[in-house]
Amino acid sequence: MNKDSLTITDNRTGKTYEVPILYGTYPEYGAAIRTADLKQIKVSEDDFGLLGYDPSYLNTGSCQSSVTFIDGEKGILRYRGYPIEQLAQHSTYLETSYLLLYGELPAQAQLDAWNESVMAYVKAEPKLTELVSGFGKGSHAMGMMVGVLGSLSTFYDNARDIDTEDVQELHIRRLMGIAPVAAAAVYRQSQGLPFVDPDPSLGFCANYLKMLFEGTSVYRSDPALERALEVLLILHADHEQNCSASTMRGVGSSGADPYSAAAGAAGALYGPAHGGANEAVLKMLNEIGSVDNIPAYIKRVYNREVLLQGFGHRVYKNYDPRAAIIKKTAEEVFEVTGKNPLIDIAVELERIALEEEFFISRSLYPNVDFYSGIIYQAMGLPTDMMTVMFAVGRMPGWLAQWKELMHDPEQRIARPRQIYMGEDIRDYTPMGER
Repeated sequence: MNKDSLTITDNRTGKTYEVPILYGTYPEYGAAIRTADLKQIKVSEDDFGLLGYDPSYLNTGSCQSSVTFIDGEKGILRYRGYPIEQLAQHSTYLETSYLLLYGELPAQAQLDAWNESVMAYVKAEPKLTELVSGFGKGSHAMGMMVGVLGSLSTFYDNARDIDTEDVQELHIRRLMGIAPVAAAAVYRQSQGLPFVDPDPSLGFCANYLKMLFEGTSVYRSDPALERALEVLLILHADHEQNCSASTMRGVGSSGADPYSAAAGAAGALYGPAHGGANEAVLKMLNEIGSVDNIPAYIKRVYNREVLLQGFGHRVYKNYDPRAAIIKKTAEEVFEVTGKNPLIDIAVELERIALEEEFFISRSLYPNVDFYSGIIYQAMGLPTDMMTVMFAVGRMPGWLAQWKELMHDPEQRIARPRQIYMGEDIRDYTPMGER
């Protein structure tokens, strides 16, 4: 008997089936069976066959990917094999983006060419600013961002052309470049400020800060803030098959253009259980108000009256490695901007969560959202921009997932099955007889 297989006995029929086991790079994490192999398990020839039932995809592998590896039990995150800690310390956002998209760290000439090709699309886009100007006063910045990304598919004549690698690469560079332009535009619109034309000669992060803040009291051309933004974007760049990445793949699997797929991914990120969590953290910290009020809030958490935002993660059952990096980055930012008073509340909440059994037993460790919002707020951004910043950071990850999808011969249009629990066949009842 093949040891790399699973033997299944159907107790309904007494039949036995042998199903091959697939392995990833790490067998202890990547062992799987193809659920399509379960379809052969039938009671009769009229039987459709056995389905795998997995609400919310808690234990389903939807693809084979080489982009990102996570060990949630040990708190490990690697892009293409490189530890996130090393990339956050040594890399730039565009270099990390190249790594995610092309699988290797670039040589200097490759990096220079990549940077130049992306920055060529960091430019004023009249149709974009006209679109953003049409959003009503008080519109949520992330709602505007979702709308802008979807509308990009109408900006370019070749937007729906995805059949050749050359045009795919064009779309990738265009989305990488236009994302910060769109983000800055929705921020300026939300604040009633005039749009700022980009200056690609400044580099990606310096230019991004300029487009956001030039002409305001919070604008600083400071290397420490530029580096902090690099780190934040790197930490958010990809995170395996999360809700938004799998949405990018799902929309892309239908043959939709990458702009529409990115809008779908951004819509998924918008939710408070995903990218919107950093906004929820700030609301919680403001609600608590001061360190003195923490015990009363923790009591409400114990009583299930409120949730402790920014703690716990669908994958990580240990300290999120990104949270430790962001906490250090926060200290560096505060040296420039001044200390955000919410940090004292955050640090005390973290101490309690790491020491008290209630939180330890539930694996409620700080996640990436816990400190990122505090940093963005210190930089001068309002809470509704937090997820927009996340979306800009996540763009290379979404595109790497889309690019991988485009070259995967096993991928077809995503179409989950269901277990039907409704009524059996019924005859239509005329209105007078109901």
